Amino acid sequence: MRYLLMGIFGWVCSVHVMATEYSATVLVEGLNAPWAMASLPSGGWLVTERSGQLLYIKDNTIQGRVAGTPEVYFAGQGGLLDVSLHPAFENNGLIYLSYSQGNADSNALAVFKARLNLSGLTLEDGQTIFSVSPGKDTPVHYGGRIAFMADGSLLLSSGDGFDYRESAQRKDAQLGKILRMDDSGRALPDNPWFAEAKYLWTLGHRNPQALLFDAVSNSVFSHEHGPAGGDEINIIKAGVNYGWPVVTNGKDYSGASISPFTTYPGMQSPWLDWTPSIAPSDMILYRGQQFTEFQGQLLVTTLKSRELRLVEMSDGQFTAQKRFLSHLNERLRGIEQDAAGNIFLLTDSGKLLQLTID
Repeated sequence: MRYLLMGIFGWVCSVHVMATEYSATVLVEGLNAPWAMASLPSGGWLVTERSGQLLYIKDNTIQGRVAGTPEVYFAGQGGLLDVSLHPAFENNGLIYLSYSQGNADSNALAVFKARLNLSGLTLEDGQTIFSVSPGKDTPVHYGGRIAFMADGSLLLSSGDGFDYRESAQRKDAQLGKILRMDDSGRALPDNPWFAEAKYLWTLGHRNPQALLFDAVSNSVFSHEHGPAGGDEINIIKAGVNYGWPVVTNGKDYSGASISPFTTYPGMQSPWLDWTPSIAPSDMILYRGQQFTEFQGQLLVTTLKSRELRLVEMSDGQFTAQKRFLSHLNERLRGIEQDAAGNIFLLTDSGKLLQLTID
């Protein structure tokens, strides 16, 4: 079965539905609003729950909750969000958490750094190293993804706060941006607007839900939610304006136009646009041997379309898409691969799944 989808430059590409080729095995159930996971070198997973819990899962069993997590503002789309290991984790044991802090009147995305004591299931020397400015009074559009680059710098995606979408174009606001800092939360002097906006790496984002660095291609990829339409993947480059809300293929939820522009001088058009929306939630660029069809390609989890989406590319250009796992009828929240190349998924219904070949 095939569906037609409008591609990045207005041409039509084929989206294949491959519901019977892959399936998934349930490893763990009963998670409470899981949002992200990180594979541990010693085996097992760290999994965040938006209510503020960090779980240690190994051998398909929840081994316990990790104490010492930050106090979160758990409302709307906020709470405990991403978890990422420091590039030198095996030597220093450092992990990073993104979360929403504050209250209904003033809240913000923040980054927490701590040392993981796995034997004691605790976080030690924990501290908040960065908070997005300004604060806002909406419990939505946090972004919140963390990615480390080859030079050890940390990228953080920040959402526009929904009611503050104009801030995505303002350099004096950190909403609707991708921000770059060192592993202690300090701005880096080679950031593109360091003199006027120390942390800004890119601007013009709505609500980025995935952020990844691929060491093989030395590329950064991100995807973000549009409004009604206009979900998009971008290849992220320093100093680029990605357009929101001046440029979008989406409309307001009321049906009103947000902008008359789908392109604009000085603003980057999407690498891939999804209109109507599929609500992408996470993404990996697969590097492993277990699934040869996926090698070097993007895998995107989705909420609205309830599927795993394979986005194929060649020489950095989008070529085609395929759909998997729609038969599960699950809102797929997260995706990661382990060192062996196995692929794991989180669902909004509270499951940890492992992808299998039928």
